[in-house]
Amino acid sequence: MRAGGIIGVLACVMVPCASSIADTQTFVATRDNTMYSEGTFANGAGIYMFAGMTAQNNRRRALLTFDLSTIPAGSTITAATLRLQMSRSVGGEYAVGVHRVLADWGSAGSDATANEGMGAPAQTGDATWTHRFHNTTPWATVGGDFVGAASATKLVDDVGAYFWSGAGVEADVQAWVDGAASNFGWILVGEEAFGGTAKRFNTRENGAASTRPQLTVEWIPIPAPGAAALGIVAAACAARRRR
Repeated sequence: MRAGGIIGVLACVMVPCASSIADTQTFVATRDNTMYSEGTFANGAGIYMFAGMTAQNNRRRALLTFDLSTIPAGSTITAATLRLQMSRSVGGEYAVGVHRVLADWGSAGSDATANEGMGAPAQTGDATWTHRFHNTTPWATVGGDFVGAASATKLVDDVGAYFWSGAGVEADVQAWVDGAASNFGWILVGEEAFGGTAKRFNTRENGAASTRPQLTVEWIPIPAPGAAALGIVAAACAARRRR
């Protein structure tokens, strides 16, 4: 065997081939809250959150975020799916959009009673309809600062699990992995053109752990240093085996 062939064989044995196998992890929301349009109410510690319009034409918008710090910096997001459990509806199939939030917000100890639809008096640091942090830091726009176009929209009807995914959701997660300081999560915006559209979703505080807000992310880690060279060696290994 020629010297070059021996070196090539040794390279194949000693140097592992590069891999692009994706990793997957499911995250549970780390914060959530509901904003109520009719006053300084919130539900930072409640087991439910709401999106849409009540029969009395009062708006509800839910906020939630996920800690993605375990995803290595530089990773490429290949899939992302938000799962929410809708646990009560005032009736009908209505669209609920998830929009990327543009400013930080709070979730304090406010805890609504009964079905929680009316909220509870906001505590210091809660997000409300007018404030990101009650009662010191207002939203630039009442009702929340968020991207106007939804990252994903889902028609929500009967009680059950619903999923938001697609290019918009993946782009949001990629942006948060690339720059954690911009991770302010999503806001849920339901049908607000008329009353009776509100949907109730379980929060991270809900006793049924499997129904809490979940975000499943698939990603490919950044290649290790020298991965390009390893790829060349792998290709050479494969070529020699075919001879």
